[in-house]
Amino acid sequence: MAQGSGSGVGRRSLLRGAAAGSAALALPALSCAAPAQARSGRPGADWGVQVGDVTTSSGLVWVRSDRPARMVVQTAATESFRHARSWHGPVLGPETDFTGVTSLHGLPSGEQVHYRVLLADPDDPRRTGEPVSGTFRTAPTGRRADVRFHWSGDLAGQGWGINPDRGGYRIYEDMRRRNPDFFLCSGDNIYADNPIPERVTLPDGRIWRNVTTEEKSKVAETLAEFRGAFRYNLLDDNLRRFNAQVPTITQWDDHEVHNNWYPGQLLDDDRYTEKRTDVLSARSLRAFSEYFPIRTLRPDRGGRVYRVVSHGPLLDVFVLDMRRYRNANSPGRQTDDPQGILGAEQLRWLKRELSRSRAVWKVIASDMPLGLVVPDGKTNFEAVAQGDPGAPLGRELQLAELLRHIKHDRVTGTVWLTTDVHYTAAQHYAPERAAFKDFEPFWEFVSGPLNAGGFQALKLDGTFGPEQPFIKAPDRANTSPAESPQYFGEVDIDGGSGELTVRLRQEGGQVLFSKVLQPGRVGQ
Repeated sequence: MAQGSGSGVGRRSLLRGAAAGSAALALPALSCAAPAQARSGRPGADWGVQVGDVTTSSGLVWVRSDRPARMVVQTAATESFRHARSWHGPVLGPETDFTGVTSLHGLPSGEQVHYRVLLADPDDPRRTGEPVSGTFRTAPTGRRADVRFHWSGDLAGQGWGINPDRGGYRIYEDMRRRNPDFFLCSGDNIYADNPIPERVTLPDGRIWRNVTTEEKSKVAETLAEFRGAFRYNLLDDNLRRFNAQVPTITQWDDHEVHNNWYPGQLLDDDRYTEKRTDVLSARSLRAFSEYFPIRTLRPDRGGRVYRVVSHGPLLDVFVLDMRRYRNANSPGRQTDDPQGILGAEQLRWLKRELSRSRAVWKVIASDMPLGLVVPDGKTNFEAVAQGDPGAPLGRELQLAELLRHIKHDRVTGTVWLTTDVHYTAAQHYAPERAAFKDFEPFWEFVSGPLNAGGFQALKLDGTFGPEQPFIKAPDRANTSPAESPQYFGEVDIDGGSGELTVRLRQEGGQVLFSKVLQPGRVGQ
């Protein structure tokens, strides 16, 4: 970023909580690479479990061990684990920071799957640690089943970390209680460039306290420091409990590396000894691939973040990567820009996959907003828009090409979701208000942050004719989560009518804005 209805599934949590009562709140036992190797005993999974990229018949289960261990996953239809099926996963070792993923396939569609992860001593399979349990729902194959998911982003930003006085990342508990089918995290999962201090004095004199770790005491440069930044969030009880119940679809953005970074950039930041963003981003991507279950990435840095995750006949989620393939941030006035913010190859992929999709709704998960003017310094711009309300220029040319393709190839049901700007808003784009007119009207919804500083509203660029029927943002920069609400968005798709309802919610669950969209209808 440029500025720096259902009930929960009832089951007993087996996740171990992080201590959070001391003044310094340092937790070195959970922050080092293999903290328990020097201890005797059985393998442990203090960081919980996650499931990612769930489809109608598959999913990826993630875990981290506290020492070398063989990962074994058991799945069943009930919590009793009668007639359980076993899946033998990898041996977890230092080459992946003791993390690993096991792929599940052949699962029943539209069903609740219970699973537990066992970590076994590689030399003695009979020696296993306490199992860590979770559950998730596979996507339905029929159109009659409702779909619910949440989205947001921006976690532990601007030095606002896990505060035990507030109950940690409590927004995750708000979302978990609403029992979504999955959570779309639209980037800035960590703030690698934002150290977490032990305490911060708020404007009214109150003290904000943070859980701290050694790796989060400085900016992340080494692979170990990036790994530590991803581990930091898993110290939070709410997040681990959420992960054990809600599958994720995860993308990344700038703060996984450094504010507003782009390929080839050399940082002008005295905090860094390694100033090449290409080196830093490669290390971050490796840690990112180790700490999230993503089917198109491998821990050896192979693969890509952008992908389509299908959630049955009602929904396809198109996950973009607006960071790894972009050109340099600039004033954005060029009249020819084939690389843009997506890169030529990703743009071709997106057009092709949108045209192939037969889902009723095509959610485009964009890690950056389209019509908001996000500055990078005094003359450059970080996102798509660059403040000129006229014909498309710079990165806007790629968006115009994509919107033209959606119209002329008769792709229906596109909805854009984003985070990044640390407030919440709804934006409608229409050709009758726009300088560029060769597109069909569409909506873009903004939510976040999850736990980061709040920032003032940004200006709208008129090139694609946006208007903003709703916005809620603080009136000053970097308001703490104790002063400004944190936000998440909720999408419900009705299995009977196909209607899609977007609700913008704030921490605590209050609905701030809602919009109902009709399937297949143009000009909403």
